[in-house]
Amino acid sequence: MTGLLTATVAAGAVTAASPAQALESGGIKNSAHTFATKLDIGDGKRSCSGALVDKQWVLTAASCFADDPDKGFAIAEGAPKWKTTATVGSTDLTKKAGTVADVAELVPYKGRDLVMAKLAKPVAGVTPVAIGTGAPEQGEELKVAGFGRTKSVWVPDRLADAAFTVDSVLSGSIGISPKTPADGAVCKGDTGGPTLRETAGRVELVGINSASWQGGCLGTDPSETRKGAVDTRVDDLSTWIQKVSYRALFPKAPWGKATHIASGYFTGGSAGGTRHMDMIVRWTDSEVTLYQGGDDKDPSHPFVAEYQLGKPLKQAPKTNWQYVKEMTSAGFGDGTDGLVVRWVDSEMTQYTHVDTKGFHNEKKLVAPVKKGPWTHARQMTAGRYTANAQRDDLVVVWDDGRVTLHPDLNTNGLADKAKKTLVKKNTTTWPYATQIAAGEFTGKKTADLLVRWVDGETTVYPGVDAAGLHGEIKIRPRKSPWINATVVTAGAFVANERPNDVMVRWKDGSLGLYPGVDAAGTHGEVKLTG
Repeated sequence: MTGLLTATVAAGAVTAASPAQALESGGIKNSAHTFATKLDIGDGKRSCSGALVDKQWVLTAASCFADDPDKGFAIAEGAPKWKTTATVGSTDLTKKAGTVADVAELVPYKGRDLVMAKLAKPVAGVTPVAIGTGAPEQGEELKVAGFGRTKSVWVPDRLADAAFTVDSVLSGSIGISPKTPADGAVCKGDTGGPTLRETAGRVELVGINSASWQGGCLGTDPSETRKGAVDTRVDDLSTWIQKVSYRALFPKAPWGKATHIASGYFTGGSAGGTRHMDMIVRWTDSEVTLYQGGDDKDPSHPFVAEYQLGKPLKQAPKTNWQYVKEMTSAGFGDGTDGLVVRWVDSEMTQYTHVDTKGFHNEKKLVAPVKKGPWTHARQMTAGRYTANAQRDDLVVVWDDGRVTLHPDLNTNGLADKAKKTLVKKNTTTWPYATQIAAGEFTGKKTADLLVRWVDGETTVYPGVDAAGLHGEIKIRPRKSPWINATVVTAGAFVANERPNDVMVRWKDGSLGLYPGVDAAGTHGEVKLTG
């Protein structure tokens, strides 16, 4: 029984979970489609097809793993119920080629017959198929592929494909039919197989086989002549696919070695949009990494990709990031957010734009001076503390307890004439501020200032502006676990309406996220690493 077992359905319905196309000629001509995957589920209980979309992830149909595909494709996330083996990298299974790996984890997409299947080991030597960049159009010709039955072969050992035409396009699916009556059909064993757009030598995945009439397939009632099929769309799910593929990598980073973290819109997006804030991390070996924010509201997996902006010291070319003393993100307008860096020699630098390619439009705000005033700065953070809509107002805490505001950094720089003193020199309070972060937790006209004190107490100062501080809200008490907070930043990592999520790197090297911090408190931590 190589195909998904399906029940008899009433006339006018499509047989559930039986898709993939098959060529009577037996064998795909384009051997470059080695991303096509054969899935053996339950030691021969079921057979499906799939497509490698990442070196360790296969995209296929959720119905392949459902208890009864005729009753729906909803499945639980986690290990598959039945032992599942994937063969990737070979379009001819009679030859000793490709990689055979167990499926260790399933991540379904809610509401569609679609699941990401994680392999127990990465696949080498096979290029994953790219996800389509545009929606299928009615009348468009696509190529459908799979390891399912043909007219005459019950258990094919070669990948087959055929040309299909798009008949209809819905929000989560497409209806397709063979380009010509001789072009074959989607048969059992083809469920989960790829539907491809081939243009100018580029191959894109636009759909996954989900259901078919199976007319002409071996074992089908000879009176059934219909060959139409339904595919699950994937062209609009590239970010979800990227996120699932990446999420196992994020916790593996050496978070105990993260020395500085800054949050901002470095890869696109803005408040209220779909793309959430990104995060820049500087490590103990001076490497700098940019983590790209997601576009959904899942606090457990807020990032979807990473980019290296600066190499470790042991790698060429050499960088200066080993000399960072403090850094904070800032929004200067006109493109992606930027970064303000205070170096160990007290030099202050503004990078007006930062993106996946690096740091741009460098401005020297303060020249290095061995005994200059900026050697006495202790913490700094940038936020929206003036009527200017940009997040380029810099708050600085000094070693004598002073707190100053440097408004409109992009316009004024760090000129003394623009500086505002928010807190005068003191020895009782602000010398004990250990970390500060700009956020918008209380809904005031200007941003708030979050402060973690040396004793673990954590305070929010709402609506800070040039007139000073306006009250305080205690969100964590003295001797709270926050005494072990080593690096703190605030950003819009979850809802993306305003930067009110707090990221903490703890003393034990773990990383936690507090979504939706407000005047009532922190509302619980989401552990991002162990």
